Amino acid sequence: MGLTKQYLRYAGTALFGVVASQKGNLAFVTLRGEKGRYVAVPACEHVFIWDTRKGEKVLVLQGLKQEVTALCPSPDGLHLAVGYEDGAIRVFSLLSGEGSVTFNGHKAAVTTLKYDELGGSLASGSKDTDVIVWDVINESGLYRLKGHKDAVTQVLFLKEKNILVSSAKDTLVKWWDLSTQHCFKTLVGHRTEVWGLALVADGRLLLTGSADSELRAWSINQFQEGLDPNEPQTKRSKGPSGRFEEASETDKAEEQDETEEEHILSCTKAGSIMREGRDRVVTLTTDRTGRILACHGTDSILEVFYVLSEEELHKKMEKKMKKARKKAKQRSNEEEEEGEEADGGSECSLQDKIVRLVNLKASAKIKSFDLILSPRGELKAALMLQNNLVETYTLNPSQQPSQVARTSKITIGGHRSDVRTLAFSSDNIAILSASAESVKIWNRSTLQCIRTMTCDYALCSLFVPGDRQVIVGTKAGKLQLFDLASGTALETLEAHDGALWSISLSSDQRGFVTGGADKCVKFWEFELVKDEKTLQKRLSVKQTRVLQLEEDVLCVRYSPNQKLLAVALLDCTVKIFYTDTLKFFLSLYGHKLPVLCMDISYDGALIATGSADRNVKIWGLDFGDCHRSLFAHDDSVMYLQFVPKSHLFFTAGKDHKIKQWDADKFEHIQTLEGHHQEVWCLALSPNGDYVASSSHDKSLRLWERTREPLVLEEEREMQREAEYEESVAKEDQPVVAGETQGEAGLAGKKTIETIKGAERLMEALELYREETAKMEEHKAICRAAGKEVPLPVNPILQAYGSISPAAYVLEVLKKVKSSELEESLLVLPFSYVPDLLGLFCQYLQQDSELELLCRALLFLLRIHFGQISSNQMLLTVMENLKKTTLAKVSQVRDVLGFNMAGLQFLKREIEAQDEVAFFADATDRFEEKRRKRKKKEKMILAVV
Repeated sequence: MGLTKQYLRYAGTALFGVVASQKGNLAFVTLRGEKGRYVAVPACEHVFIWDTRKGEKVLVLQGLKQEVTALCPSPDGLHLAVGYEDGAIRVFSLLSGEGSVTFNGHKAAVTTLKYDELGGSLASGSKDTDVIVWDVINESGLYRLKGHKDAVTQVLFLKEKNILVSSAKDTLVKWWDLSTQHCFKTLVGHRTEVWGLALVADGRLLLTGSADSELRAWSINQFQEGLDPNEPQTKRSKGPSGRFEEASETDKAEEQDETEEEHILSCTKAGSIMREGRDRVVTLTTDRTGRILACHGTDSILEVFYVLSEEELHKKMEKKMKKARKKAKQRSNEEEEEGEEADGGSECSLQDKIVRLVNLKASAKIKSFDLILSPRGELKAALMLQNNLVETYTLNPSQQPSQVARTSKITIGGHRSDVRTLAFSSDNIAILSASAESVKIWNRSTLQCIRTMTCDYALCSLFVPGDRQVIVGTKAGKLQLFDLASGTALETLEAHDGALWSISLSSDQRGFVTGGADKCVKFWEFELVKDEKTLQKRLSVKQTRVLQLEEDVLCVRYSPNQKLLAVALLDCTVKIFYTDTLKFFLSLYGHKLPVLCMDISYDGALIATGSADRNVKIWGLDFGDCHRSLFAHDDSVMYLQFVPKSHLFFTAGKDHKIKQWDADKFEHIQTLEGHHQEVWCLALSPNGDYVASSSHDKSLRLWERTREPLVLEEEREMQREAEYEESVAKEDQPVVAGETQGEAGLAGKKTIETIKGAERLMEALELYREETAKMEEHKAICRAAGKEVPLPVNPILQAYGSISPAAYVLEVLKKVKSSELEESLLVLPFSYVPDLLGLFCQYLQQDSELELLCRALLFLLRIHFGQISSNQMLLTVMENLKKTTLAKVSQVRDVLGFNMAGLQFLKREIEAQDEVAFFADATDRFEEKRRKRKKKEKMILAVV
């Protein structure tokens, strides 16, 4: 049997060139005890934490495959919740950088995340229209809230209330009572999608942003005992003149159409604030204190507002009343007019409560931002921009007018626009990347940018032999020559009248050839010329020959022996010419759309062409015959290059994938997945060990050839497994018998992990049954023999320290992740449930894992209630479970109650000894009382 051809696997080693991805949001995080210095940003599937002061990356939270779409730091600053494109949520520890908890519940991308005040619960909204509340401490899903008809855009917890507010693209804002998991109120005052929510004034005012330039304000009144919720309340809205007007009759009728649940709170329109931007609100949020409100649209302006406190508002209204009285006295008119003026001056409008601070102009379009107000009163704003940039600004809200200062700008880590060309130096150490505005040189081993040079829109590039200069071809048809040592442009030549699409270095390294949209192929040679400024010789290029063609040139390539020149034209053909005489040799036709890329193998025997028709064709260069046509990608093939000294080649496509092929066997070897958007170009190192790639997601990736052999059959098997796992996630979720399809549902979803958890549990129960039967048989044999016969121990139980089969089942149950427990039990067949219930009875009597067992027991009873209650065999088991569970739970409650009482006693003792409030800040309470007393006195004086 002959040896099969072995391939070596290429694996992704690095992601660089990206400062911040566009899909997620930016957030300030607390690291090393410092606030306002570090920002977390999404970077494709990872999360980067940048030090804004130094402009350095300090921590990377490693993701898996899916792109990050939402970030939310916990209130204690120790954790960061990250939402992904596939609906998964991971909670990372900022101390270790490890992902400690994973929640799987959403079927589509997570759009928003929000912690409650204490950080014990996490609410997530998604494109699948559901809101899910997760228990972070118990690492499990609590419930799913269904009601929105389009993607959820924002969720908020009401302070000190068990209420959640959610907005969506279905124009609705819903209020959810979390204690009963139902929607008790829906705001329908929006005509377009609601893109943002913000709570200000200690949770008494809700602001909503939609697709117009109006920020709507809603007054929240939480009813207390003794108040009549049906008492009519005046509603005022902003009229066309900008003043507040009384609500119309239809609005009043809508307001009166209340449900019984309205007794919890009322929410009435309080007015509007007009933004200066005319487009939709992209982000609307406040800082942690709720004193600063900011929003932005699809432009580069951040509008910042200041929310006045009760004290500041009272001072402002006092000044207003004084002015009104003074005016009234000066006029010295009739008493009625005087009264009217005084009354008019005492009115408090929304514009008095929320004051515009400043409009902050960023250097590009804003995608996301975060605010933090320092204890000294300085406001810091971090902005994530559309052009792969993070900027931070500071301003002082107390100063009028507020002076905005830009404090930092993180730019060096990436390009402002998509990288359209890549090249490796001859020593495999440096990587060139060029985009619409700059050329960057990266060190391959450290991934640090060592040179940045300004250029025009680059389309192709190469290192000049010697690696001291680089040449870049631009969209305007220019050739730009740069010196790497000084980082300056040496020369710019007008090479073509249209875009310069392709450049190819000759094998003798004395010159190169270029092809452009002006239907010309031009030949160039390197030469040394005397610099007019320095009077020293420097490198330059001169044009030697021109080949005129009938169509635009899209790609040019020299054969390795430099005898032939391949030219790809806009008419979907590739023409081969003799280099010395420029005579026509072959025409390769067969592609249905233009050939965008091609390459010739090291021995000059094969030429591979990649086209916009998604196919790659392999041709022989001797006769121009097509050896094979391969359906390579699901979209246009953008780049193709042979691995040096082999007949293997790589292709990059608009379908986000990079693929490796064998041109001899016409086989697909490997797919490199990692990019999240179109892949524009590739570059292979001269030794073939490294592949660099660039994409529309602004990222550059480095792939390295490992020593691991790649077996094609195993690769196909792994691909089939991955496809099966994806199909499992897309299947319909299991239906619970007797459960109504209402507003609330189970938080989790069926994944391959939950199925594996259920399978492991089934295997453990099977083993328990077998071992129990063996033990019964063994006892019978021992009784018959009249002596003890040793029983062979099961190897699995022996591996666990020779534990009993029942203890092994408990070990397997404990190993099921807390967030996946319900879903694993849901797919467990009912035939295993009776055994499990019997084991639960044993475990509870042994006082082991009470919380886990109660949770699993109650869930099993909920989903299998009909079958369990109708099964006579389980009657005794259920009676025993009832007695044992109630006794054990009451015992634990007694212990907790005793501990709580002891802590309360110790608290009172310490407070009595120190004469200070231990857990509450007495100073704050005293200040609050004093403020209320002063307010009351001023009101009395004002009335007098």
